[in-house]
Amino acid sequence: MDADLDTFVTALYVKIDDALRMRPELRQRRPSIGLAPKLSDAELLTLAVLQALLGFTSETRFLRHAKVHLRSWFPYIPHQSGYNKRLRKAEGQLKAVIRLLASDTEHWEDDTWVIDSTPVECGRSRPTALRSDLAGWASYGYCASHSRFFWGLRLHLVCTPAGLPVTFALASPKIDEREVARDLFETEPTLLRPGQRVLADKGYRSKEFEAFLAGHGVELVRPAHKNDRGRTTSPLLKPLRQLIESVNATLKTQLDLERHGGRTPGGVMTRVLQRLLALTAAIWHNAQSGQRPLRSLVAFDHG
Repeated sequence: MDADLDTFVTALYVKIDDALRMRPELRQRRPSIGLAPKLSDAELLTLAVLQALLGFTSETRFLRHAKVHLRSWFPYIPHQSGYNKRLRKAEGQLKAVIRLLASDTEHWEDDTWVIDSTPVECGRSRPTALRSDLAGWASYGYCASHSRFFWGLRLHLVCTPAGLPVTFALASPKIDEREVARDLFETEPTLLRPGQRVLADKGYRSKEFEAFLAGHGVELVRPAHKNDRGRTTSPLLKPLRQLIESVNATLKTQLDLERHGGRTPGGVMTRVLQRLLALTAAIWHNAQSGQRPLRSLVAFDHG
């Protein structure tokens, strides 16, 4: 294995394992009497990150690869059904570790955030939309940047200029972006700090949303509308808006967000979290080791 990848895997496993030992509430609940799992929770989460970074959208193919190439790190490799069940049950752990790694970097304290949403397609045929377990959550939406309709969900992502995920949500594309954004911040009001700036596109134009952020001492920076008297578009807005487009591109091209393969609400959520954790883990490790650029996955996307 590549030395950079070996260092990354070791550091990530140790970080997650230490966190699970120090915070019992993050551990999976298991009977006090019985067989202990052959694959620990820390190994499971590290394995999930590797699957995303190495570009395997099929769990079966990844586990075949792991049995041949990853035995030095993981003495026990589960079968696909066991791996899938364990990952679905680990949704809370995935969310917790994303936050743990993100907050363990200096970029977590950045006073500028960028917010946007991107389609997460879940099907392309009408029969799929009618029969899918995702029906009722997933729906039809329009992607303006690609001028196309899609059936699925939208990933709403708040990140730092370094591309570090701060908070996120999966929602129906029919729900207004401003409504989802406000729900994200209302769910975790401690995220907002006086003096912060949130950069957004014109889709977030709303007096109510702007007043909500202002009430927390946060400024919403967005393109000026022709009816906005005395408001001009910040020259920093365009390059920083391009940044989140680049983050979305990383999720979709290098981490295969659009090929998640989820067919149920739990499956889609787990696979999206898996990719957000992989992105966060790479940024965390690059920051800890002084590597630039922080969002580069080149050192980790091969084995």
